[in-house]
Amino acid sequence: MLSIGIGEIQKNTSIFTNLTEVIQIVDKRKKQILAMVYPVHNQSVINNLAGKYKDRIKTTELSIDEIKEESMGDKYGLSS
Repeated sequence: MLSIGIGEIQKNTSIFTNLTEVIQIVDKRKKQILAMVYPVHNQSVINNLAGKYKDRIKTTELSIDEIKEESMGDKYGLSS
């Protein structure tokens, strides 16, 4: 468990972006524990974002490079 003061959080809020363990936020002057911050388990948001349109999304076996090449060819009339 990490112990961090309020001033450190104000200087560096990116501490919370890659949180892997519990952080204890402490007021160092009063020597009080103000909060305990727990990491959130990451989930894929793709299914949540798709919503009612998720059935309309076509699955493909193409790589991202092949998809880009195909779409550029369609848009600009390029042939490979």
